[in-house]
Amino acid sequence: MKKHLFLFSFLVCAVAAGAQTVNIAVHPSQGTQKISRHIYGQFAEHLGTCIYGGLWVGEDSEIPNTQGYRTDVLEALKRLRIPNLRWPGGCFADEYHWMDGIGPRENRPKMSNNNWGGLIEDNSFGTHEFLNLCEILGCEPYVSANVGSGTVEELAKWVEYMTSDGDTPMANLRRQNGRDKAWKVHFIGVGNESWGCGGNMRPEYYADLYRRYSTYCRNYDGNRLFKIASGAGDYDLHWTETLMQQVGTRMNGISLHYYTVTGWHGPKGSATDFDAEDFYWTIGKCLDIENVIRQHIAVMDKYDKAKRVGLMVDEWGTWWEPEPGTQLFQQNTLRDAFVAALSLNVFHKYTDRIRMANIAQIVNVLQSMILTRGDKMVLTPTYYVFEMYRPHQDATFLPLDIDTPTRTVRDDRVVPVVDATASRDADGRIHLSLVNIDVDKAQRVRISLDEVKPVRISGTILTSKKITDLNTFEKPNRVKPEPFKGAKLAGGVVEVTLPAHAIVALEVE
Repeated sequence: MKKHLFLFSFLVCAVAAGAQTVNIAVHPSQGTQKISRHIYGQFAEHLGTCIYGGLWVGEDSEIPNTQGYRTDVLEALKRLRIPNLRWPGGCFADEYHWMDGIGPRENRPKMSNNNWGGLIEDNSFGTHEFLNLCEILGCEPYVSANVGSGTVEELAKWVEYMTSDGDTPMANLRRQNGRDKAWKVHFIGVGNESWGCGGNMRPEYYADLYRRYSTYCRNYDGNRLFKIASGAGDYDLHWTETLMQQVGTRMNGISLHYYTVTGWHGPKGSATDFDAEDFYWTIGKCLDIENVIRQHIAVMDKYDKAKRVGLMVDEWGTWWEPEPGTQLFQQNTLRDAFVAALSLNVFHKYTDRIRMANIAQIVNVLQSMILTRGDKMVLTPTYYVFEMYRPHQDATFLPLDIDTPTRTVRDDRVVPVVDATASRDADGRIHLSLVNIDVDKAQRVRISLDEVKPVRISGTILTSKKITDLNTFEKPNRVKPEPFKGAKLAGGVVEVTLPAHAIVALEVE
């Protein structure tokens, strides 16, 4: 710890003389919207080693486990206070037939995972294993239903199986399989990426299918479903407009997918081998999500001024070339932490419409929280961003104005050098999250809080020597949060020396 504190102090002193000044004005009295904790949702798809080896090893595994779930992963996820978990996909969801994943595991049929390499799934992780995991984690399940290759009857029976406490056929089948009491399932996705891997549908056709399938998603015994339509990817505004016109408030939410990725069809770049210009380009692509969100919200506002339909960004994150010989296993550097922080900052601004977001994915796939290999586990820089941002969950969003230098990156995108978000928790504490994307230069930041006169401040910083730094199984603690001593109170304002390429979380009382 002393070594890290010395390094941080050295960094601050070394760059302070050349630091620029950024002015941030936070307006606590203008805060009216809550930041839904569900913006911090997670996503687990049957893909690579996300489920098998990541979350689930089975009760007979030599890897320490709790009822078949990896104990180390469980404990790490509990610390994040995950609000919801999406499953079983993704593209996998529209080929998944839920009855293959219930009953004695040794009797469950195997299946080919056609979307992800044709790997053979043994279905040992199914409905019971997923919903019981959510209970252990204290999070709400978000079940993605099969519309692409499944029937209305199949979906209707699955909802009954999960949520009915009555003397019904599916509830009794659940009881035969060892679960007497129904689970509470609030979020249900009616299909996934129906414009692509979920069926290559036209929006007009999917709109009719949604109306049909969602009709048979019944509410049983006090369980009320929040029905989410399969929405657009990136800038497909026509898809959103069609669903708002033809479905409207029959849906409770509509999804939106956005990845910080070089290209869908060509090489996506290395997760670990990049330079400063690549880093800045990534920041520009990441922040373009705000333009995407604004345009979809504008379409939704035309048909739903009361904002009854939520925008659910239920797939987002970085997507790089996978490690050789793997299914979308990618390492996670400090660059990925910046994408996480900046994306969350954007989501906070639109809490009147964004009700949920799910980073892809939770373990071992894309921009994950955790990496596992055998009995080893490592927490990623992205994990630590979610940990540092945890106080924003269900806190009141505080508007702010920021005067920051900008930087023009490739594709002529202009990005802020410093970005920030603020909230106030139920106990009145103000939480500030600051991001300095400048690879080389520190920034002097001056934060005013209007009528609030702070008396105490504490902080945490996430940074490292290089933006390419990452945590490995051999060196798991290279990138992790440390106490931050670069903030002070002066005349009722907060003055911060924000080191280069750093993410800082402050708590102000």
